[in-house]
Amino acid sequence: MRKITVLEFITLDGVMQAPGGSKEDTAEGFKYGGWMSPYFEDKVGGQEMAKQMKATDALLLGRKTYDIWAEFWPEHTETWPQVNKITKYVVSKTLKNPTWENTVVIKDTTELKKLKNSDGPDLQVYGSANLVQTLMENDLVDEFWLKIFPITLGTGKRLFEKGTIPAAFTLVYSRISPTGVIFASYKRAGAVKTGSMA
Repeated sequence: MRKITVLEFITLDGVMQAPGGSKEDTAEGFKYGGWMSPYFEDKVGGQEMAKQMKATDALLLGRKTYDIWAEFWPEHTETWPQVNKITKYVVSKTLKNPTWENTVVIKDTTELKKLKNSDGPDLQVYGSANLVQTLMENDLVDEFWLKIFPITLGTGKRLFEKGTIPAAFTLVYSRISPTGVIFASYKRAGAVKTGSMA
């Protein structure tokens, strides 16, 4: 069985939409694209991302994120040498002939579950807001590797939305950058437990 890890840049209020650029995702009039840039210019951010990217053996992406990446990464492998060679699984009902090498199209939730239960390298999910909701709704996420930025936006696509189910997690790694970005990795730890403070 493969492990699925969701890696996201999020604000304090959980917004994950368009962290990297102004035109990345303007859906529903989102006007704060590129919000992570002022906080991600120190060595710590680069070190953390290099470590996470180096650990990537396979990718699982939603269609929008895949299209953005397929335009950029094939010609920019200097910071991610293996990105063209690893398998990219993209969830889409309409993608027929992907041009990015080593791309496999996953059509629906049934195929997602089969992929999760198959043998092979673990899967990393970047961005892919709609896909992440589907993964959470079907209890397919094993870990979250979050980059939490000291900013609130009040609008935009959020990480924990309609797909969120009750689940417990354990913090397995954390680091804080000089600009206040929290790098935190959480591993699934079973069901939610309740109790009383009395």
